[in-house]
Amino acid sequence: MKTAVITGGAGGLGRALTVHLQARGWFCALLDLPHALGALNAGPAQSLHACDVTDPAAVARVCADIRAARPSIDLAIYNAGVTLIAPFARVEAAAHRRVFEINYWGAVNLAAALLPDIRAAGGTHLAITSVAGFAPLKHRTAYAASKHALSGFFGSLRGEEAAFGVRTVLAAPSFVATNPGARFDAQGLGPPGAAGDGVDEMTPETAAKTILAGLDKGRDFIPVGRVAGLAWWVNRLAPKLYERQMLKSIAGESA
Repeated sequence: MKTAVITGGAGGLGRALTVHLQARGWFCALLDLPHALGALNAGPAQSLHACDVTDPAAVARVCADIRAARPSIDLAIYNAGVTLIAPFARVEAAAHRRVFEINYWGAVNLAAALLPDIRAAGGTHLAITSVAGFAPLKHRTAYAASKHALSGFFGSLRGEEAAFGVRTVLAAPSFVATNPGARFDAQGLGPPGAAGDGVDEMTPETAAKTILAGLDKGRDFIPVGRVAGLAWWVNRLAPKLYERQMLKSIAGESA
């Protein structure tokens, strides 16, 4: 039985990916914060690991536990993340850094810990980025920057790890309704999928199916959803047009 390690695995897209992988016969090791894991139970097809991915020592300890319990680690899914919705003029530096700590450094910490395992298995790194990882998105300067950084890191890692038989894949969803109606804190930080200005939103289950189908087809980049696919091409071919259309679509926010 192959093993997937999934950050942000307790809910939303992480949970949907877990369910679909388990249906394919995978074992899933789920990393998330303690309160998020509270509603789940360990079992024959999954293990639960309370972990703050921004703490590299904690990530290393959890990965050591998984390594000791499993014959191989075949897939790392970098899914943990937060969003920040606010004009840059109102974004505090601490909030900006916090987005990077979770969205970017959380993934880097796991990649560093699992690099030998994924090499040994000839496995796959799967980074969940975003449309904001390749294109601008209004009132999401910190979020977009963190996702651009994530895309740059894993896109560059691909060339380094290919020699070891390792795949490195980027999946870029548009708007996934993982936490509809969730509250944002005073700094504008909130869970992914909580935005109220989403365009053509999809369910986590639909997004998970699209991502795994892309993996099956051997794709290195997987636009997730109609909006993501369209945004990828329009932003590449006519970036000014993309920006105008994006600004029209993302509405309902004060300047």
